[in-house]
Amino acid sequence: MEQLSHDQAPRAGTLPLIGNELALDLANTASGRGTAKAREHLQRAEHVVLWARHAQALSPADGEKLGTILAANPKLAARMVRRTLELREVVYAIAAAIAAGRPADAAAIDQLRRIYAECLGHAKLVSHGAAFVWVWEPADGPVEAVLGPITLSALTLLTQADLSRIKQCRGDHCGWLFFDTTKNKSRRWCEMEVCGNRAKQRRFHRRRVGRAEDD
Repeated sequence: MEQLSHDQAPRAGTLPLIGNELALDLANTASGRGTAKAREHLQRAEHVVLWARHAQALSPADGEKLGTILAANPKLAARMVRRTLELREVVYAIAAAIAAGRPADAAAIDQLRRIYAECLGHAKLVSHGAAFVWVWEPADGPVEAVLGPITLSALTLLTQADLSRIKQCRGDHCGWLFFDTTKNKSRRWCEMEVCGNRAKQRRFHRRRVGRAEDD
């Protein structure tokens, strides 16, 4: 697993949710992968819970329950972090490969399948409107209450979505993943206001330098 900086305060509860899929938003809880600015936002179990509530993978009530459970069990809290980061790296590896036009690693696909199978062992199938949905309760499986909805998101994306819409931001020091919902698949940036504008500024600067050198 890539080493990410723990020197700065994480932004688990405020990270932009730009992935358009829960699983991709989890992949984006690491910033600046492969650069000197690489940063980890899920450093402790409370950060995982905070992010899960922020991303609506957990309800506020379930977040409170899970926080209480983890605070009373340090070993379980450590397992929460370890398993969440494991799932994140699996999702990232699969989605980044797809975005680059490469075959997804078979071992990563199998690992995702195994994680989801483990989560299903702690899930309930309940009626929701005119259909049924999988539901995870923190008391029945604290770790699975977080990982279950994320693995379901990842598998639904892989089995039911147009994979050509999985993309990776082209911004410097970014690499965040997203599902492009534009009609003509034209999205290039995680956020136009951030990476898109930075790219525009760099192009403008290069043009100015080029004109100055021609004078």
